[in-house]
Amino acid sequence: MTKGNRFDVLAKGGYAARGVVFLLVAGLALFSGVAGGRPETKSALSALLGQPLGRVWVGLIGLGLLGFVAWRLAQSLADSDGHGRDGKALAIRSALFGSAITYLGLAAYALGNAFFLGGGSEASGEKDLAGWIMSQPFGSYFAIAVGAGFIIGGVVTAVKGITRKFERHLQIPDHKGIVTLVCIYGLVARGVVFAATGVLFAYAGFRVDPGQAGSMGDALEWLRQLPLGSFLYVAVAVGLAAFGLYNLVEARYRIVRSPSLADAKRSIPMAGSLHQCSGAKVPS
Repeated sequence: MTKGNRFDVLAKGGYAARGVVFLLVAGLALFSGVAGGRPETKSALSALLGQPLGRVWVGLIGLGLLGFVAWRLAQSLADSDGHGRDGKALAIRSALFGSAITYLGLAAYALGNAFFLGGGSEASGEKDLAGWIMSQPFGSYFAIAVGAGFIIGGVVTAVKGITRKFERHLQIPDHKGIVTLVCIYGLVARGVVFAATGVLFAYAGFRVDPGQAGSMGDALEWLRQLPLGSFLYVAVAVGLAAFGLYNLVEARYRIVRSPSLADAKRSIPMAGSLHQCSGAKVPS
């Protein structure tokens, strides 16, 4: 197996793992009254642990997510997708770097539970992040800025779906069929959840109260409280399932360009800037 093929397996295995996680999250959201648990990534993995061969499946998901982290690092640091170095490219690549950090934590949680009977707390990572930010000088202002970043990321993710920009990196045989519509729906729903999370995060900054920061489950619950909230909740929950399917489509049809040594060398000066900008998280 060539180096390129090995990296293709890592990236597509990662997309498959993330797709399964979001299908589980959507299941928890839609059937929480029956199954229990909050519709969040860690809760979804914990629910899977209780099923036959649960530790095996969670371990495989954790390994897949490590492959996804490697792919995100290649996209951000080595610019595997060829975004470039201008301001817009830097914003995109920094978001991809933030995504790598996010999924590294989720992979560690999955592998810890699969192999060591404990991979850390199920507590919301957003609340932990908000608590750390607000303990810093001018932390509440920084929290508001991070919330704004989530909102912008949500808008960008939704626009990515509506304008079908995701098709640039996919080789879907039928670009006008149901598969494309599912991808659009999934990206829009993911964008809505991102934006809602950003609103809660910014509100926590205004209140100087980390407990007000919201996770994915909190964002869905907040949507439920809005006018026509029950309809919105179900629509977005189904949309998260569509986002899971979108990731499975990526696992099948994604164009994966393996990073080269030349790409990495050209991108090394960008690494410091990407780290500084990684607060704008758009792990889509």
